[in-house]
Amino acid sequence: MKSVQKDIDERTNLTSSNKFELLLFRLGTDGALGQSELFGINVFKIREIVAMPAITPIVGATAHSLGVVNLRGQVIPVLDLPSIVGCKPTTGLNIMLVTEYARTTQAFAVESVEDIVRLDWNQVISAESSGAGHNLVTSIARLDGNTDGTRLAQVLDVEAILQMVSPEEEKHQVDPEKVGPKLKLKPGTIILAADDSFVARSLIEQELKALQAPYEMVKSGKEAWDRLNVLARAAEAEGKTILDKVSLLLTDLEMPEMDGFSLTRNIKQDARLSDLPVVIHSSLSGSANEDHVRSVGANGYVAKFVAEDLANTIRSVLPK
Repeated sequence: MKSVQKDIDERTNLTSSNKFELLLFRLGTDGALGQSELFGINVFKIREIVAMPAITPIVGATAHSLGVVNLRGQVIPVLDLPSIVGCKPTTGLNIMLVTEYARTTQAFAVESVEDIVRLDWNQVISAESSGAGHNLVTSIARLDGNTDGTRLAQVLDVEAILQMVSPEEEKHQVDPEKVGPKLKLKPGTIILAADDSFVARSLIEQELKALQAPYEMVKSGKEAWDRLNVLARAAEAEGKTILDKVSLLLTDLEMPEMDGFSLTRNIKQDARLSDLPVVIHSSLSGSANEDHVRSVGANGYVAKFVAEDLANTIRSVLPK
């Protein structure tokens, strides 16, 4: 436990090399094969790991809620992660992962913490692309590389989990009146948006429709990069530039195969694409990540998910 916490406290910046670190943990046996599988969450989302403290149950709490804890002066909701994903702990709920995610703090009860592994994003594949898609899993991490028999870890979609356990009245919906008037894009152009979470994609699509903006949606940084190259070649063949095809790129940070930092850096270093405005839209908040955003040349950064903030940020970076 102490060594894992020490590792988290001493994280260094890996984004310049398309790498990240994944916290591995177990939730107990699954309902299908009765096996204990590995699950993962990006270390950047973890604020603290603690032995399970006393929890105060809340009357009338939603399903999967264990109650709340008072931790360092903050009252934090605790969610039963094994029950959410359909696992049954064999030794109990022993560890609490305190996470900071999309402007909120919450804790997840798990059975055990196993390790922290350093991976390249190309070791992570989209769960949907692999045919193993599930609403609560964004991707599958190949822990030992692309080799036969590699250990696999399921990377959980925290956005989808929080959406699932929220009371109905608290679920995110985009209010068209709050996002303001329609966007004025150059005729014939689109907004290209990249996010690996189906919940985030749904919210982004609601927002862009409310803004009456033509768009294309992809599920990873690599898909966005490949699509931009196709559009750049088409523009060149027509004697045009990428800005005649795409008005803006909106990208998440955490994505399989290529993260948002690497995607943005590739765009800004490519003469054909460097003028394209890039907005990073991420649940990874904090000054360190905002510094990284500036270092790779992004034109804007907005934390998930407030529809008005996203609309205002998009407007602020669009070519006038």
